[in-house]
Amino acid sequence: MPPKDKLFLLAPDFEDPAYPNTAFYCWHCALMEGLIASFPYLNEFIDVQRVSWPKPRQELVSLLGENHQSTPVLVYATNPPSGVNTRQQNGIHFVDDKDELLRALSISYGIPSPHP
Repeated sequence: MPPKDKLFLLAPDFEDPAYPNTAFYCWHCALMEGLIASFPYLNEFIDVQRVSWPKPRQELVSLLGENHQSTPVLVYATNPPSGVNTRQQNGIHFVDDKDELLRALSISYGIPSPHP
């Protein structure tokens, strides 16, 4: 079985010290959670990893470096399919823009495209 791509999401229900006594979720990550729930076959191709909100997010730092810790981020295990606009760090292809990530999911795994 080929290695799975990794989708890093923020674990929901986190606190930001700038806003005391308030719990948050990342709405971009929640959107990705919804896509995984709507198209469960994605789990065959993607390993979803939920990371904590505070930085450094060591899982991402070890793969992409300190400057690439934003979520959601899709990290390809191998070269991405043609037509996916990725960034590269340490020889690893990744997508960390929400809109491009939606497009990448459609191209890479065959889910429908988002309605405009």
